[in-house]
Amino acid sequence: MTIAGSDSGGGAGIQADLKTFAALGVYGTSVLTAITAQNTVAVTAVHEVPTDVIAAQIAAVLEDIGADAVKTGMLSSSAIVELVAEELKGRGMRQLVVDPVMIAKSGDSLLRQEAVEALRAKLVPLAAVVTPNIPEAEVLTGLKIQTDADMHRAARLITGMGARAVVVKGGHRPSPEGLAVDLYYDGARFQEFTAPRIPSANTHGTGCTFASAVAAGLARGMSVLEAVAQAKEYVTEAIRRSFPIGKGHGPLNHFYKLWG
Repeated sequence: MTIAGSDSGGGAGIQADLKTFAALGVYGTSVLTAITAQNTVAVTAVHEVPTDVIAAQIAAVLEDIGADAVKTGMLSSSAIVELVAEELKGRGMRQLVVDPVMIAKSGDSLLRQEAVEALRAKLVPLAAVVTPNIPEAEVLTGLKIQTDADMHRAARLITGMGARAVVVKGGHRPSPEGLAVDLYYDGARFQEFTAPRIPSANTHGTGCTFASAVAAGLARGMSVLEAVAQAKEYVTEAIRRSFPIGKGHGPLNHFYKLWG
């Protein structure tokens, strides 16, 4: 189950999550937290779904269909963060992937400043794994992340908030070796996941897709490490096999395995 916002352009949010679930062989359900008017260039409007309707969606899915894993994405206000955390905690959800969505690829904000503390205090402690990119990890930790040591320190701080594991995604860091390096930490060990950095403008929805791929792996019984490895490979190939849509940052090709 994904709990996230809608992207009218189809590249990120609920739409990307459901595509990812389907591509990786799991049945996806969805809880809509916000409707965005969005394309590859900009977010032009956001309408939050009332918290009682969000709660009703969660109840409707879990009381009938259930969920082997849950992924959260755009939770734009502290009220929504707190509601989602309360619902998931009350239902004993342990297989939770938290993607701390803060900024769209276009640069538009998707998380109010007042919601950051709620994210830290209420949702991160419930997570099996948190999947911030570097700007998101900087906001969560208050650090400026420029070096490998900074990434390690940020990972420790995020698990210190209660998350059982974290993946600090390194796509925003320049790499002279031409690699995109993500850092995994579970409170006991670090592990790097590397892939060639692919020159492409089609990176809209990479964060949503990565977190959803992790959740799909967990739903299929993988360990967190196995699910992260699957997600890294899937996102890399979905970027490599993408094609241009729109005038800005285009989406990934979620169904590259089917489309040849």
